[in-house]
Amino acid sequence: MSDLSDPRPEDEPALDWRDGGVPVSTRFNDPYFSLVGGLAETRHVFLDGNDLPARLVPGFHLAELGFGTGLNALALAQVAQVPIRMTSFEAYPMSTAQLAQAHAAFPELADLAFQLRKEWGRTQFQVGQVSLTLVLGDVRQKLPQWAGMADAWFLDGFSPAKNPQMWHPDLMAAVGRHTAVGGSFATYTAAGHVRRALSEAGFDVFRRPGFGRKRHMSVGRLRG
Repeated sequence: MSDLSDPRPEDEPALDWRDGGVPVSTRFNDPYFSLVGGLAETRHVFLDGNDLPARLVPGFHLAELGFGTGLNALALAQVAQVPIRMTSFEAYPMSTAQLAQAHAAFPELADLAFQLRKEWGRTQFQVGQVSLTLVLGDVRQKLPQWAGMADAWFLDGFSPAKNPQMWHPDLMAAVGRHTAVGGSFATYTAAGHVRRALSEAGFDVFRRPGFGRKRHMSVGRLRG
């Protein structure tokens, strides 16, 4: 298996910690998950937004922009009852200690989170029924080179206002090219330029009620 190795302290993402154990990126001034319920947000936005777990069948391939704390992967592993695959693109991997501090906020995921951290240092490993591959580096370079096709996407980069390169039309077009027929996406943002880029990438895009303080989120299906 490929080796990630635990980031050196000087390479770790710089974080502030809010009440409740929420990590906030100082690079992007944005939290890694909702301040009012990270796991509930993941279930509402990314799982329900992609009609999961109902669509999960053996070999289903989920892809993600922004691994972060691994919360989405853990929530997916909690509901997956069949072997599936997940590929996650991440530019700034946390250290094991940072992951542990973030995971402490989700005691019901403790066993899966321990499994993830035990394998941290590899770019391919298993968490529950999820065979997870991490693709490290600038997603603008890595995604166009990727040979995979996803059945569903978690688009979970930092806010478009604070990390615009993660939502650039060229990157959204690459998401479309790497989506299987009938594939879907879900994201917490309803920013107009993101919705337009995803529509131009080949998706039928819809707004849905967002989570917490967010009025809307976006989901979509690749047009046939």
